Amino acid sequence: MVRGKTQMRRIENAASRQVTFSKRRNGLLKKAYELSVLCDAEVALIVFSARGKLYEFASSSVQNTIDRYMAKVKEVEINNNETERSMEQWKCEATNMSKKIEHLEAQKSICCRKLLGENLGSSSIDELNELEAQLEQSLSRVKGKKRTMLEEQIAQLKENEKALLNENASLREQCKSEPLLKLAPTQENGACCHTREEHSEDVETKLMIGRPGSS
Repeated sequence: MVRGKTQMRRIENAASRQVTFSKRRNGLLKKAYELSVLCDAEVALIVFSARGKLYEFASSSVQNTIDRYMAKVKEVEINNNETERSMEQWKCEATNMSKKIEHLEAQKSICCRKLLGENLGSSSIDELNELEAQLEQSLSRVKGKKRTMLEEQIAQLKENEKALLNENASLREQCKSEPLLKLAPTQENGACCHTREEHSEDVETKLMIGRPGSS
């Protein structure tokens, strides 16, 4: 016979409710005992019936387990409080850092405008002198960088010039050492062509009418 699924709700019949309590209580106490023995765990179980009767099981002592539980709860609460305080502190630091960054960005924008010669009406003499000194330092650094880059380019061009001069000298030496090509066959062919052309120019062509020899 297939056992039906028990619905998880209060049993209305008092007798059935008492029987079910007794069976399940004994099973729960047995499982707690098995858990403590098999897994070497500290287990404490407290059950009050509907009539207020106490049933308990403890692998060592119920009071010791309760004290240990309360100490653990306090430790967890302390850790949670410390975590919350740390989070609040980090949030405050992040907010302050964000405000500092915004302030620095605003100051940077103002300084850039002043460096471009804008918004100088509210500047004092000391600020203008400091701004002038900054501009002179920046100009000096720019000129130094430009001078360095030009010197590097000049040095590179000199190296390229030296390499080209060496290559030109090598080509000149090769031209001196190699023999000249002979153009005699070409000249002979040209002479033959000229002779034939001259011969063809010497030949005269005449048109004769009538029988040959009649004139």
